This record gives sequence, C-alpha cells and structure tokens, in this order.
Amino acid sequence: MPAALVLLAAGSGTRVGAATNKVLLPLDGSEDPASSALGLSLRTALEVPDVHRLVLVVRSGDEEAVAAVAQPLLGEREVAMVTGGATRHASEQAALGVLRADIEAGEVDVVAIHDTARPLAAPELYTAVIGVAREHGGAIPAAPLTHLSARDLQPVGGALVGVQTPQAFRAAELLAAYAQAAADGFDGTDTGATLERYASDVRIVAVPSSPLNLKVTFADDLRAASALLG
Repeated sequence: MPAALVLLAAGSGTRVGAATNKVLLPLDGSEDPASSALGLSLRTALEVPDVHRLVLVVRSGDEEAVAAVAQPLLGEREVAMVTGGATRHASEQAALGVLRADIEAGEVDVVAIHDTARPLAAPELYTAVIGVAREHGGAIPAAPLTHLSARDLQPVGGALVGVQTPQAFRAAELLAAYAQAAADGFDGTDTGATLERYASDVRIVAVPSSPLNLKVTFADDLRAASALLG
C-alpha cells in the first residue's frame, strides 16, 4: 500500500534574519527558487517510491511564492496545498485533515512528515523510515550528538542523539492520536511527541541518520547547507 508524504513549509525567516520564509531562500547563491530548501525537499520527496499523496503545508500569504517553486518541479504529479497553523503541531493537524478520507478508506498505510527546513534529507531516509513504520508502527531519524555541555559547562556523558525528520507513522494510529490531541488542546513539539502521548502502544524506532541532515534555523545554517550542496 502506498504512503503519503507531508512537507511542512509554514515557518518564517525570523531567526535566519530574513524578511521572507527561510525555506524559500535559494541555497546556491542563485535566484532560482528551485534551489531553496523547499525546492530541494520537494524534489527529494518526488523521488520517493510508492507515494500516493503529497501534501504541502504553507504559511498564509506564501501560497503564490510556494506555487512558483512547486509547479516547475511537479510535472504530471499533484500536490495538495494547505494553509498551516501558528505551530508545527497545528500545521501537521491541517495536513492530516487533507489526508483523513484516504486514511479512513485504507488507501494510505503510512504517513511521513518532513520539515522542509531540513533540505538535505535523502530519498533513502524517507524510504527507510516508511519501511520501519510499516513494520513497527513509527520511525524517527536519529543522529549522534557530541560535544554537549550542561548548564554548569560540564560535559554531558553517554550516548545521545538528536531527533530529525522525516518521521513516519502508521496512518490510522497517527490520525487517532491527533484527534485525541485536538480534543485535549495538546500541542506537541514534533510528531513523535504526540504519538508517544496518545498512542503509547505504537513502537517508535530510531532510524540511523547523520548530522548532515541539518536544520536551517540560523544564518550560519544557511551557509552550511550551501557549502554542503556546493
């Protein structure tokens, strides 16, 4: 059964220091919007096999700019565009609203959700988390964290990982968890947090990833992503 992919692009450029949504900023020094974090994420998503639905969550007011990035890349493929909310959780909830009918009809078995501020995620990572979610219920990419200090500046010991996206979960359990979250007014920090709270019987498995799957948050991250692409 095919999966569904959700691309989150409803953020802003505040911490990057940009006047526009950071995922719309070109990363290769050109003026080509396809080289933006959104463009790269969409191109990668289109390479993932066996995808039934693709949902793009955008910030209100960005619809035209996002369409300008997406349309040249889609070819004959279709993407559903939906306006996101004030938080990541609200944006995920909006995407699941678009997918609800397909999930309830059994036409989608797994939903993968990716933050387009991570433009270097590879198609293989999508495929891996979708496969693990089918087998176990949920999957999150995890990359080793090193050189961490506590507030007293003492090194933090032990094996630590940073959680990334795309995160993938069985669709029915995901939909049910977000319905319960909406009823409670719960707002999760990421998809995994909501499943952990409302679907404790779903096993969430860590999938090995790399620090190269970085998130563009600050201006230095833009430069790092550009250097890696170059």
